[in-house]
Amino acid sequence: MQNIFNRYINYLEAEHNASRYTIRNYTADLVDFFSFLKSQNIVSLNEVDKKLIRNYLSFLLEQGFVKISIARKLSAIRSFYRYLMREEIITTNPVADITFPKLDKRLPDFLSSKEILRLLNTPDPVTPLGQRDRSLLELLYASGLRVSEIVGLDMDKVDLETCEIRVRGKGSRERVVLMGRPAQSALYLYITDGRARLIGDKRNRALFVTRGGRRLTERRVQRLLRKHSAAAGISRGVHPHMLRHTFATHLLDGGADLRVVQQLLGHADLSSTQIYTHVTRSQARKVYLSAHPLAKGRQDAEPHKKD
Repeated sequence: MQNIFNRYINYLEAEHNASRYTIRNYTADLVDFFSFLKSQNIVSLNEVDKKLIRNYLSFLLEQGFVKISIARKLSAIRSFYRYLMREEIITTNPVADITFPKLDKRLPDFLSSKEILRLLNTPDPVTPLGQRDRSLLELLYASGLRVSEIVGLDMDKVDLETCEIRVRGKGSRERVVLMGRPAQSALYLYITDGRARLIGDKRNRALFVTRGGRRLTERRVQRLLRKHSAAAGISRGVHPHMLRHTFATHLLDGGADLRVVQQLLGHADLSSTQIYTHVTRSQARKVYLSAHPLAKGRQDAEPHKKD
């Protein structure tokens, strides 16, 4: 099975053009699956049937995995078995009729305009690290970039004159994202001052770098975001993807076209973007219920006077 697994990973990299994050997640999920097969004394992929797949899903539930994690693991297994069928390594696909766990519908969380302004104003604009953090936060909010995309940015992908950034996203699809003047100004200050001081005489193409001049990592971005959100007095757990949610929600609240938001986010499917229309409707409902005099019930409204 190890040899087949290695060939599958090579297939994902060479032919399927999967991102390194997809490969990392699929690898981890399949390793867990193989461990389960080993515990069941399964030594050949041809021994796996629908009952065993269902037993594995039940095992994950018993281990406390949430439905979305189980669905992701099942997606990795499904992709692997499609490859096995394609290569004629197996003759029947035990995952073909297995349905995904029904996921709870959860609307993405986002920051209010006041919260995002407090967050953006937290980093110190004088120090190199403060300039880096301010420009990073400005760009996350202004562009809607994924954290993996923003830490992967190189200097030659940023055009401060046109306020455009060329980024390679999921599936190695390249797109152009935009930024406003605040992000442009913060980036200009960081590139000409803070980054130059952080990187010193080192040679590095990365846009965002550490104190030692190395490329910033996703984990470091998550940590600095937690630090600045706490300093901004935001009690909720703020993570990089929340700024992406905030970007999309604020655009739609401002009247942006759904197709434009889809393009800026780099979504291959419009349905991935449509979740944000539910967010804006939910927000509109909250505003309506809190503002309209009859929304909470007639007892809250001023009674009509009888003639």
